[in-house]
Amino acid sequence: MTLILAHRGFSAAFPENTMRAFVEAESNGADGLELDVQMTKDGELVVIHDEKVDRTTDGKGFVKDLSAKDIRKLDASMQKLTTKESIPFLKEVFDWLAGNKLVCNVELKNGKVPYPELEEKVIALVKDYGLEERIILSSFNHYSIVHATTIAPEIETAPLLAEGLYMPWVYAKAIRAKGYHPHYLSARDELVKQAIAENIKVRPYTVNKQSEMVRLMNIGCHAIITDKPDHALQIRMDLG
Repeated sequence: MTLILAHRGFSAAFPENTMRAFVEAESNGADGLELDVQMTKDGELVVIHDEKVDRTTDGKGFVKDLSAKDIRKLDASMQKLTTKESIPFLKEVFDWLAGNKLVCNVELKNGKVPYPELEEKVIALVKDYGLEERIILSSFNHYSIVHATTIAPEIETAPLLAEGLYMPWVYAKAIRAKGYHPHYLSARDELVKQAIAENIKVRPYTVNKQSEMVRLMNIGCHAIITDKPDHALQIRMDLG
C-alpha cells in the first residue's frame, strides 16, 4: 500500500507547516507528514519552508536573524483562517506526534543557510521522543544526509532530487540511505520499479495530479508526498 504523506500538512486547504495543517492532514486520513525545519538565531528548531518568513507570515526577515521570541509573535495563517496560526516549533510537533502513529518526513532546510548543528539538534529531539522508527530525514543538501546517517544510522534518511539521476538506487545505497525522494516528473516507471526491486523506498513529491497519483500508486511507490491528502486517500481507496 502506498502511504500518503501530507506535504507541509494539508497545505492545499490550510496554512502550510502549521499545527492546523498537520491536524487536518491526520483527520483526512494521511499516513504521515512532510515538514521543513530551520533554526532561529538562538538555536531553536522551527517548522517553516522558506529561509525568510515573508511569504508565509505577516513578518519579514530571515529565520536565522530572528529569535524564538520573534518567531512566536508572527501570524502564519496566510489569511486562510480567521484565527491566528503560529509557526510551530519542532518540539511542539513531536509533542503531538507522540499521541498518534503518523510517520514524519523532516526536511532539513540547510541548503542555502548553513545552520550549525542542525542535524545534531533534530536527531537529539527525535531520540528524546523515541520517534526513531517514525522519522525520515531528507534534504537537498546531501552532505547533511550523510552527516545525519553518521550520527544516527538507525534513523532513515532519503536524499531529495529535483532532477533525474542515473541509477538513483545505486546513489542512495552509496550514501547509506534507504530511500530517495524525487520530483514526481523524475519518477519514471522503470526507475521506480528498479529502485523498489533493489529494496530502496521511493517517495515522490509534490504529487497533486490525479493521473500521477494513480500512476505512482500502481507502480508501487512506498509513499507519495502531496498537498491533497484527501484526494490521494480517495484514489487509494478506489484502486483497492
